[in-house]
Amino acid sequence: MPVTNLRDEAHRLVDQLPADANWDDLLYHIYVRQSIEAGLKDCRAGRLIPVDEVRRRIELPT
Repeated sequence: MPVTNLRDEAHRLVDQLPADANWDDLLYHIYVRQSIEAGLKDCRAGRLIPVDEVRRRIELPT
């Protein structure tokens, strides 16, 4: 994905919302976008935890 500025991305996000969207809808979509970008950044930096380790930490069967 090409690098664009935050303002352009914010406009694109708002333009994709339905006409009856409210502030909560907007905040939710911003949160999801930010969370995905943070996860991708962590992945690129190698900050990952294997699934087996996550399952062990939250006490799920492996």
